[in-house]
Amino acid sequence: MKIFSGKCLVLLLLLCSSFAWAADGDKFVFLSSTIGPIDSGIVGALEDQFEKDTGIRVRHVGAGTGAALEMATKGQIDLVMAHAKSLEEKFIADGFGTARIPIMYNDFVIVGPADDPAAIKGEKSATDALKKIMSKGVKFISRGDKSGTHVAEMELWQKAALKPQGAWYVIYEKGSDGNVPTLKYTDQQSAYTVIDRATYLSIKNQIKLVVLVEGDEALLNFISLIPVNPAKFPKVNNKDTMTFVKWLTSPQKGQKIIRDFGRDKYGAALFFPNSLEWQKTKRNKKKFKVKEKNNENIQKQ
Repeated sequence: MKIFSGKCLVLLLLLCSSFAWAADGDKFVFLSSTIGPIDSGIVGALEDQFEKDTGIRVRHVGAGTGAALEMATKGQIDLVMAHAKSLEEKFIADGFGTARIPIMYNDFVIVGPADDPAAIKGEKSATDALKKIMSKGVKFISRGDKSGTHVAEMELWQKAALKPQGAWYVIYEKGSDGNVPTLKYTDQQSAYTVIDRATYLSIKNQIKLVVLVEGDEALLNFISLIPVNPAKFPKVNNKDTMTFVKWLTSPQKGQKIIRDFGRDKYGAALFFPNSLEWQKTKRNKKKFKVKEKNNENIQKQ
């Protein structure tokens, strides 16, 4: 597993045609991924176990969802991991991707200073919380970079029928660096922001911010895989990519790793499996338990 990011990105895009071949001549899968799952460590964990199981190497580059999808429009990326439905659907509609494949989800939370000057703690509605922040003019930090996190934040403002603007609403100039730098900056500013739970848990011991609003269905964060369209870009490594996708979505392989990831370190999972295969397995288990319970009731009669 190897990550390319930051200043290396421009050079990477210029050279990735040659990078598409490993030293031994075998092609590897090139993934462009939203930054959150990379920062949490789950992307690396999945890639490393996949290589152990199959011998196929995976390399990734991290960027906000908008940038990750944009990179894939050049035909030099094999697979995208993203979390902004509207951007993903446009990417596919434009012919660059083949399908949105569910892989996992977690949730966003609204964090802020413990003294909570906007008084949003315990709000059940994320939009009501944002209304309070805006009405009181308390500083709020936005990534502002068309990443999945930024898109999710803007959708919440839209649901609240509000347009955030003013001195209290700050667009972090380095937001494109990812959720971790944005969250640390928010902490330095004693401000509020919308962030994914995995990022918060991964650095909560380094900051003073606390989770103030959570549990609203509007805060769910669904992450998808999108294979780049081989009909449009014949040189993509579609064969190994689909092997990787099948492995990632398998209840006994990638989904199992996703289910358990983070439990030992944080006492809770950072992500939840969500592939169609995993969902089917859960439904079958539920049906089996119902049938088993019915059989027990019959035997007692």
